[in-house]
Amino acid sequence: MKIVIEFYRTRNSDDAHAVVGRETAQAANLDHAIEVARLLAKTLNMPQQPDAMTIVDANGATLYSGVLAKEAINEERPTP
Repeated sequence: MKIVIEFYRTRNSDDAHAVVGRETAQAANLDHAIEVARLLAKTLNMPQQPDAMTIVDANGATLYSGVLAKEAINEERPTP
């Protein structure tokens, strides 16, 4: 199926959404569409790092909307 993935940033103060990227792709099913979206969120060159995404089908019906989890950052701390 043909899908459109919108990546966006959300402002906490008023829940405003700003689209920072949009891609069209093919997916076999919803699980595959989510997998494609998560991969694209890591590899696309966008002006800002997205914190959420929405996946719609070719007719514009929303199939999935969700938050993109931030990857944990491992900090090295000097030993005393």
